[in-house]
Amino acid sequence: MLLLVFKLDEQSYALRLSVVEKIIRAVAVTALPRKPEVVLGVIGVHGRIVPVVDIRKRFRLLEREMQLSDQMIIASTAHRTLALLVDSTAGVVQLSEEEMVGAAEIVPNLGYVEGAVRLEDGIVLIHDLDRFLSLEEEKALGASLDTEA
Repeated sequence: MLLLVFKLDEQSYALRLSVVEKIIRAVAVTALPRKPEVVLGVIGVHGRIVPVVDIRKRFRLLEREMQLSDQMIIASTAHRTLALLVDSTAGVVQLSEEEMVGAAEIVPNLGYVEGAVRLEDGIVLIHDLDRFLSLEEEKALGASLDTEA
């Protein structure tokens, strides 16, 4: 299993590399009417309109202004492509599936967390991007994007 490790503040998180399309520098975000709270707005990526998700809100971290050093992870869910605003990316790690502890073994009903692994600098939560947006958020985002089209 290949994981892309990223940071928010001093905490590390990860996504399966298979869902990651690319990493870009943070760019200006265009506001989107009637968007879910976790969506900042949209950006253009190679002719596509891509929603930008503020994962600080999803993880209940202190909000902060976007900085020039921030990055956006362009990644795909089963339904759409998203841009995740992160402080930085820390690289790719390769682990065996056996090294991951499933979310249900940690705390049942963790929602968008697939599991956790221990790396040199601590425990990293692995996020399931397909479950990142709730059904209601997915519907609201779809309606917002349809309004923009």
